[in-house]
Amino acid sequence: MLVEWSEEALASLAAIVSYLAERNPQAALQMHADIRSCADALAQFPYMHRLGRVPGTREAIVTANYMLVYRVTDRVDILEVLHTRREYP
Repeated sequence: MLVEWSEEALASLAAIVSYLAERNPQAALQMHADIRSCADALAQFPYMHRLGRVPGTREAIVTANYMLVYRVTDRVDILEVLHTRREYP
């Protein structure tokens, strides 16, 4: 199944990695890899994560601090990358 990233999700990912890179470049690289790996796995297992708080979405917890919000149709749409302590929705 095809995995596509929204512009918002890509911008959030870039902001997260940039923030982390200022403090710990190695941690930033690892977080980027972890988030991308989780998203890539959705191509084969799109329903493996919990139902989202917004109807029609699902939430993949990448680490204790970050999650992917996505929707499954004929493809997987990554809608947003969020810090888990952020108020959502």
